[in-house]
Amino acid sequence: MKNLISVGKRLIGDGQPCFIIAEIGSNHNQDFDLAIEHIDAAIDAGVDAVKFQTFKAESHVSKYAKMPSYLMEGESVQGLLQTLELNRSWQQPFQDYCNNKRIIFFSSPCDYDAVDSLEEIGVTAHKVASFDLPDLDLIEYIAKTGKPIILSTGCADWMDIQRAVDTCRSVENENVILLQCTSLYPAPAELSNLRAMTTMRSSFHTLTGYSDHTLGNTVPMAAVALGACMIEKHFTLSRKLPGPDHSFAIEPHELKDLVQQIRLVEAAIGDGVKKGPRPEEMEMAEKVRRSLHASQNISKGERITVEMLCSKRPGSGISPFLRDQVIGRTAKRDILADEWISWDMI
Repeated sequence: MKNLISVGKRLIGDGQPCFIIAEIGSNHNQDFDLAIEHIDAAIDAGVDAVKFQTFKAESHVSKYAKMPSYLMEGESVQGLLQTLELNRSWQQPFQDYCNNKRIIFFSSPCDYDAVDSLEEIGVTAHKVASFDLPDLDLIEYIAKTGKPIILSTGCADWMDIQRAVDTCRSVENENVILLQCTSLYPAPAELSNLRAMTTMRSSFHTLTGYSDHTLGNTVPMAAVALGACMIEKHFTLSRKLPGPDHSFAIEPHELKDLVQQIRLVEAAIGDGVKKGPRPEEMEMAEKVRRSLHASQNISKGERITVEMLCSKRPGSGISPFLRDQVIGRTAKRDILADEWISWDMI
């Protein structure tokens, strides 16, 4: 298993900050300037990457396909997707713009030409959408680029995932990241199954993360606490914009809040090794922890018994766990009741 994968100059994996993706997807609404506004807002929020979707409706979906129930019934799926196609000539300007802004640009290629168009501009990674996971020919074509390949696993069973991972490895691409995902829009939090990330990591020996369709920021933050190395979240400038993916996406102020909260969660997780008292805790350790105190006046030369001792704050004296080492010793000086006892007193 590869514990670290490089996407551009950014390392993803163990010991690294969570890689946060603003999924702009098709929320550009075929407007170049609107797409740039999305990128700028994502940059301002502090994400690591922006992602789009590269598809051609005619080759992506049958003209006989039925509309999912969360969208407008009676509308043609192919017709809807035609209004969401990304102009592939924009990809190079997007890439250049992102490079200048020091953010990573990539996309979900949904056909071979899409892969080629993204390879021509030198993207540093590719993403396979959940609904494309059964297309092993497409996955193999992407994996042959040698670039990191992010596989979203919404709707997938364990064998779907196994076949996709095996396909990548069959062409010697070990740069695989699996994302737990629930393919509902929006997705109920109770169907998130975040523990699947741990199962996938141990079963398929890959890095794992979470592609989030829930409302709000709670579930992705929980995913980070459970070890997600990557978080993907649908993003829009406004949920009031027309289009199928705006209504459940988060807006700029929410994305900024998500990034800040993820970084706070990461800081809180720590390394699991260091235990206190930390330098910042020393005052509290000295003033608020317990230590041995005299429960009565003890005269110089008097032998100390258990009845003469009690445990109180502050922690300036001998620790209570050493009480048995104090009992039977003699006082070097008079010790007043309620005075803490230090080693130089006995």
